[in-house]
Amino acid sequence: MTDIPLGGGLEFDRIRAIAAALGSAATGLGNDCAVLPPGFGEVVLSSDLSIEGVHFRREWISLQEIGWRAASASLSDLAAAGAEVVGLTASVGAPREASSEDLVELMRGVGAAAAAAGGRVLGGDLTRAPNWVVEITVVGRSMRPVGRSEARPGDTVWVTGTLGGARAALHAWEKGEAPAPGARERFAHPVPRIAEGRWLAAHGAHAMLDISDGLGGDVGHLAAASEVRVEVDLEQIPVHPDAVTRALAQGDAVQAFAARGGEDYELLAALPKSFDEVEARRFQQDTGTVLTRIGRIRRGSGVSATFAGVPVTLSGHDHFA
Repeated sequence: MTDIPLGGGLEFDRIRAIAAALGSAATGLGNDCAVLPPGFGEVVLSSDLSIEGVHFRREWISLQEIGWRAASASLSDLAAAGAEVVGLTASVGAPREASSEDLVELMRGVGAAAAAAGGRVLGGDLTRAPNWVVEITVVGRSMRPVGRSEARPGDTVWVTGTLGGARAALHAWEKGEAPAPGARERFAHPVPRIAEGRWLAAHGAHAMLDISDGLGGDVGHLAAASEVRVEVDLEQIPVHPDAVTRALAQGDAVQAFAARGGEDYELLAALPKSFDEVEARRFQQDTGTVLTRIGRIRRGSGVSATFAGVPVTLSGHDHFA
């Protein structure tokens, strides 16, 4: 990877440096187009932007964490489709003062996230920008891609892992405090649920999406796409321990705090009504991740959330707010 036949100039010097740093985590760098290896099923694509000052701040996390986080956010979309990862392309805008070492450090995070998910860096682009901008396009394959629009009345609604950790970190930073280590890890180093998504797809998931806009927002996306009503029991929401601490410290209801937080990148799934706690335990045995039932699908539209039988209004992240 160190002897890429490119011309001279700072851009190509940086590409060579990135290729050398990534090693086997990248393939085909230096070409104008990525070439996908032949494989099974349908090709699945997704793309996400990560922008300094909008999605992260440099004083919060390192450049390597910025790269990991940007890549994992896009890879999480493949998880929600139940897809296997092929790889990704990364287009990076760097401020004028950024060095070649800075770019390499960011791309180390991108490459590490791709490799951890079973894929490679397939290519990308470099340019100057007013602030750091990272655009990731991910490529996967699936025999039966799962979308948002096939949830059915009678389905049950489940989530993987725990919620609210990333929000706990964000709240701490915004108050000028250091987040708890576990909360910081959830924000800076999210893990896309690739194996979990494939397991759920193989066991009949009718609809899935990742929880990037907060459970409060994403259940609304599921309801709208599938033209159903989603009923959520907030008492059942699995809450990250650091979110419990943060919510109680500021007098918020714990489950509502977790439900309104985004960027957990857990999976929200509508599963057939035959899927039960026995299957959920088998899921945990196979993947190492907890799966929790939090609601059900009914005929109708919109979202109904309750806590101890009392209606609660949920909201999620608005990208243009």
